[in-house]
Amino acid sequence: MNGRNDRFGLGWIGSIGVLIALVALWWIASNAGWVSRVFLPTPQATFASLLEGLNLSAGNDGNGELLAFTQATVGRMVEGWLLASLFGVLLGAAIGVSPSVRAWVQPTLEFIRPLPASALLPLAISIFGLNPGMVLFVVAFGAMWPVLLATVHGFAAVEPRLSEVARCLQMSRAAYIWKMGLPNAMPDILAGMRLALTIALIVAVVGEMIASQSGLGQAILLAARAFRANDLFAGIVLLGLIGFVSNALLALAEKRLLRWQQP
Repeated sequence: MNGRNDRFGLGWIGSIGVLIALVALWWIASNAGWVSRVFLPTPQATFASLLEGLNLSAGNDGNGELLAFTQATVGRMVEGWLLASLFGVLLGAAIGVSPSVRAWVQPTLEFIRPLPASALLPLAISIFGLNPGMVLFVVAFGAMWPVLLATVHGFAAVEPRLSEVARCLQMSRAAYIWKMGLPNAMPDILAGMRLALTIALIVAVVGEMIASQSGLGQAILLAARAFRANDLFAGIVLLGLIGFVSNALLALAEKRLLRWQQP
């Protein structure tokens, strides 16, 4: 146990060290004039713009626009991810529990799976129009595939003897899925959900840029067009923080839900 804690602590120290080194390189490059500040602002200017946008600056005189954009993007990401997780698990369980259904559907899944969700934005715009529902649909569609494929794989990998036990106990298909299939497939499902959360954030930002919907994607695009490098980098840093925090929270939930697997 002590060895594991030591490795964990060293890993955190190493990660923080790499982050500090990258910020130091950024500070040197911007302050030494290696790159024009029109394109690369200083870290302190970016941080000040971030605080002002979040309405956290001294004196509380920030505009708070970045906070509203963040709420819109995070809400869109979470809603799309929840829809993707729900439909991904339901469809994946229905497909994965039956070998014959898997054989029929697998070629179609492999055909649709590589399609980038952003490529479907023009089609979604023509169907739904330029509205928040369109972006939500594309986010859910793009994030659903990791959950769906992970669920199919998890159910397909269930020990065959468990199916025999279920037949001997005369368990219904629903009871088998809930009591045997789902617990065994849960590690794959949670791994797919973590990947889907990242995809949901990416697609939400791209959708906001293309469909001109309020959010961090639109804010970053407008800052780039106006050459407001401070605001541009503040939005990028904020996106990184959102991705880091959301992944860390889901990793913690995964660790708690899979405690029964830990030695």
